[in-house]
Amino acid sequence: MEPRSVKYSQSTLTELMIPAYANFGGKIHGGILLSLIDKVAYTCASRHAGAYCVTVSVDGVDFLQPVEVGDLVSLHASVNYVGRTSLVIGIRVIAENVRNRTQRHTNTSYVTMVAKGDDDKPTVVPELLLENEDDARRFLEAIKRRELREKYKDAFDNAITRLDVQHNLGQLTGHRCVVGWKRKKD
Repeated sequence: MEPRSVKYSQSTLTELMIPAYANFGGKIHGGILLSLIDKVAYTCASRHAGAYCVTVSVDGVDFLQPVEVGDLVSLHASVNYVGRTSLVIGIRVIAENVRNRTQRHTNTSYVTMVAKGDDDKPTVVPELLLENEDDARRFLEAIKRRELREKYKDAFDNAITRLDVQHNLGQLTGHRCVVGWKRKKD
């Protein structure tokens, strides 16, 4: 299986934001953007893999600025990392106001996809050909994000396993909550 470059599968999806996509505040629903992110991630991943791909996780979606009705939204996707059967797709979302000719970076997201074979089992994907320092930086950042996510998950799982609610109720003081049941006496 020949390695494939980042350029090989780069994908852009552009869509007009229509009034039906707006929430009560007049801004575009985050769910609309998440759906578009998933579509462009699939397009990019399946191009690289040469196979059907499914979403495994969305690792952070940063909503940096609101998207307005009438904006043209372009989602730029590229493969940042490949494992044996998985791919991490980096997505940059740009909203363009065509009337005043301004563009805003509104979202960044990282989506992990897994390639599936005809038997519906994970299938091996081609290696990623890194052609420049930016490609290598994105690959290294994906490795670091994965390491940090695993450390956080382990630390969090260990912390909540040992969390005794009765013993830690005092930590709620100063937070915007009210304990609405009687505490057990120690």
